[in-house]
Amino acid sequence: MPWSPLHAQIHTSLRQRNLLQKGDRLLIAVSGGQDSLCLAQLFLDLQPKWDWSIAIAHCDHRWREDSAANAAAVAEIAQQWHCPYFQSVASPPPKNEAAARDWRYQALEAIAQAKDYPHLLTGHTQSDRAETLLYNLIRGAGAEGLQALTWQRSLSPHLTLTRPLLEISRQQTGQFCQERQLPIWWDSSNDSRTYARNRLRLDVLPYLEQQFHPQVSANLAKTADLLQADVAYLNQQAKQLLQQVLASGDQSLDRRQLRDAPLALQRRALRLFLKQQLKRDPSFAHVEKLQHLIGAPNRSQSDPFPGGAIAHVIHPWIHWIRPESS
Repeated sequence: MPWSPLHAQIHTSLRQRNLLQKGDRLLIAVSGGQDSLCLAQLFLDLQPKWDWSIAIAHCDHRWREDSAANAAAVAEIAQQWHCPYFQSVASPPPKNEAAARDWRYQALEAIAQAKDYPHLLTGHTQSDRAETLLYNLIRGAGAEGLQALTWQRSLSPHLTLTRPLLEISRQQTGQFCQERQLPIWWDSSNDSRTYARNRLRLDVLPYLEQQFHPQVSANLAKTADLLQADVAYLNQQAKQLLQQVLASGDQSLDRRQLRDAPLALQRRALRLFLKQQLKRDPSFAHVEKLQHLIGAPNRSQSDPFPGGAIAHVIHPWIHWIRPESS
C-alpha cells in the first residue's frame, strides 16, 4: 500500500479528534462517486493499523435509468475488496432531494442496526461543508445551520455518523481516485441545475473563487468548524439556563432569570423549550414570539403556536397552556 500524505492526514485527524477506535465495526456508505470511493479505499488502506471490520452499503434511489447498474458496480468493487456488501432500494423513489436524504439515512441506519455496525461513515468533504454553509446562509439559518455537517453526530443510541473527509477537498478525492485507478461511477444528476446545491457547486462557488478568493471553499469550511465549537458551548449553557428557569412540571418559565441572561442564551433556551413542547424544530418567529413575553406587561399572551398552545404571562412566570387545559 503506498502511504500518501492523504493517508497520513486522515490517520492523524482520526487520532486527534478521537473519532474512531481500534477494532471498531464500520459501515461505509458508498455511492460509487469519487468521494465515497476515496473514503472506502483510504479506510481499507488504514485497516491494518486500526484493525477495523469494514462493510460497504449502497442506497439505490432509483432516480436514474442506470441506478441498478451503478449498484452492481459498487457490489463488484466491494467483492474485489473482500468486504461484506449491503444494499437498499427505494420503493417508491423519493420525490425530492430532502425526501431522498431522509430515506437514505433511514435505510443506512436500518442496515447498520440489523448487521451490528455502530459506526456509519460517509464521504462528505470540505467542499460539501462549504456548500452546506452557503446554502443554509442563503436560507436564513442561524449558527446551528451554518455549522451543519459536523465531524460526528448521533443517529440513534447505538449508531454514530462520522464524516472523516471534512478537511479533504473534492479535488483531492478526485486526484486520489485517479492515482489509484478507482472506477468512479458518474451520477448524471450531479450535472442538473434543477437542484439548488448543484447550482451552488457548478455556478456560485466557482464564481466566488474566481472573483473573490481562490480558497473560498476551504475558508467556508473552516468557518463551519469554528462555529461548531461555539454552538456546542452555547447549547451546553442554554441547557443549564433552561433547567434553572423551568418550574416543576416543565410547563412554566421564570422570566426574571431569563431576563438576566444574554439574548443569545435566551433564544437558545427558548428554542430548546419549544422543541420539547412542539415535538419539532421551532421557527425563528416562534422563538421570537416567546422571547417577546420576557419583557411584556403582566397578563400578556401570545397568539397560538402550532397545535394551538399559547404562552401566557402571570408575573413572574410565562405559562405554557395547551388547548385542552385552557
